[in-house]
Amino acid sequence: MKELMLGNEAVARGLYEAGVLVVSSYPGTPSTEITENAAKYDEMKCEWAPNEKVACEVASGASIAGARAFCGMKHVGLNVAADPIYTMSYIGTNGGMVLAVADDPGMHSSQNEQDSRNHAIGAKIPMLEPSDSAECKEFTKIAYELSEKFDTPFMLRLTTRIAHSRSLVELCDRKEAALREIKHDPAKNVMLPAFARPRHVHVEQRMADLAEYAETSELNTVEKFSDEIGVIASGACYQYAKEALGDKASYLKLGMVNPLPVRLIKDFAASVKKLYVIEELDPVIENHCKKNGIEVTGKEVFSMCGEFSQRTVASVILGKTAESTALDEPMPVRPPAMCCGCPHRGLFYALKKLKLYVSGDIGCYTLGASAPLSMMDNCICMGASVSALHGINLARGEEQEKKSVAVIGDSTFIHSGITGLINIAYNATNSVVIILDNSITGMTGHQQNPTTGKNIKGEPAIAVDLEALCRSVGIDDVRVTDPYDIDATVDTVKAALEHNGPSVVISRRPCALLKYVKHNPPLKINADKCIGCKACLTIGCPAISVKNGKAVIDATQCVGCGVCSGLCRKGAIDDD
Repeated sequence: MKELMLGNEAVARGLYEAGVLVVSSYPGTPSTEITENAAKYDEMKCEWAPNEKVACEVASGASIAGARAFCGMKHVGLNVAADPIYTMSYIGTNGGMVLAVADDPGMHSSQNEQDSRNHAIGAKIPMLEPSDSAECKEFTKIAYELSEKFDTPFMLRLTTRIAHSRSLVELCDRKEAALREIKHDPAKNVMLPAFARPRHVHVEQRMADLAEYAETSELNTVEKFSDEIGVIASGACYQYAKEALGDKASYLKLGMVNPLPVRLIKDFAASVKKLYVIEELDPVIENHCKKNGIEVTGKEVFSMCGEFSQRTVASVILGKTAESTALDEPMPVRPPAMCCGCPHRGLFYALKKLKLYVSGDIGCYTLGASAPLSMMDNCICMGASVSALHGINLARGEEQEKKSVAVIGDSTFIHSGITGLINIAYNATNSVVIILDNSITGMTGHQQNPTTGKNIKGEPAIAVDLEALCRSVGIDDVRVTDPYDIDATVDTVKAALEHNGPSVVISRRPCALLKYVKHNPPLKINADKCIGCKACLTIGCPAISVKNGKAVIDATQCVGCGVCSGLCRKGAIDDD
């Protein structure tokens, strides 16, 4: 039986068929659907962890206990998980352990486009890279076999195109993996320096053995069509090259991208006159080739930045530009925007009225940086808004404290904001942290988190009490506001800024897209009262536009939140 699957769905299917028992992840586009789909299989114990470090540690513990285990994340999540994964490389495995990481060339939903192959190389962990959904499933299963054979965690690298494109996958039955004996073995599992030193020797020998395996592994394949042009590629880049060049080139498709073979590449290079390496982001394969004396053409003709395509390959190698049709008029720009009724809109408008400096974070609310709100002044990584605000206030003192806030979502606060808040309380700056509690993990598609009261399957779970948590770490001044009430929100934030000591404001209103949220009737514009001042446009609601000099509200989009009503001095917005 075959089924059309997303790459992420296929990885989840591979976990099921491989007999995986424990799955722990943190949602992050483009990796989220792996764990969402894994949770549909009752044979696996799946969970959303508070962050990627915890997820990796859960999977590590399950592996040590003898179970096949998995954790998934996006590329920047691998930074968070790096601490345990670099040491798990030394410890190795008992039950097989696989970590899937989804890179994002082109930064479709990310703050950078780092190349996770560098982490695999640095951690000395083998990495496989599938090129379609069928390989996503098969490579996942193979990774578990190799993980147990070579006593090492494995990484599975996807990119946005592979994770979110569909192709046929052949479905097989689940093969249960017996729970291996859990052993008392400090020399292997306790990384004191005395134990870690011999394990490092083991790691180096293991990588040498894996490099030898890569020379003849069926994961790396040669397709011979031409003696003129040769292409070395992996993942999506292989697909781009194959579609663009067809039988005009020969291909060395690398399914194992760490460690890389040497003899296999040298033999392939000797069989063609001109050899290209096509890889998105960093020149990992190219550098490996040149280090081993293999002449290749790579980043001197292919960009270090962004996502490639069939057109990119055809243009660079064949000098062909695909025909296209241009419109007579340029298409209007339609940047991403907060949804109609988004509770974050009112909060950011209140901050704009107060003319504050905003230390930002990662989530739907990062769109607060966009016009017309334009109310975010820095954004580094998950949880950094809180710690960065403390640093800003330390550097600039009391005057800055009175005009600066940090904003962070409820899920992001649990992920990595709590320790920053502890630092504020412990080291005592008068910093104001605003937790944007929309009762869900919004940006990645409505996943549950430890504040929502439900687990990954939607079953009842404990819900972290944010007010009690903040008070327990030393924040005495904790306030709650409804961001739909802009005046009350302005007053609440002002009071927090005037408080002598650190403060937390919880901006609480469920995401407008949650199914249980009941909306008011759409608002309307009284054209007789509207003077065309465009004040209602200053909140950037997609439901509001101007036509023939008058404001217009799209009834199919408006959820009747009422945030815009308070902006109209003429009372032209109502629900009549």
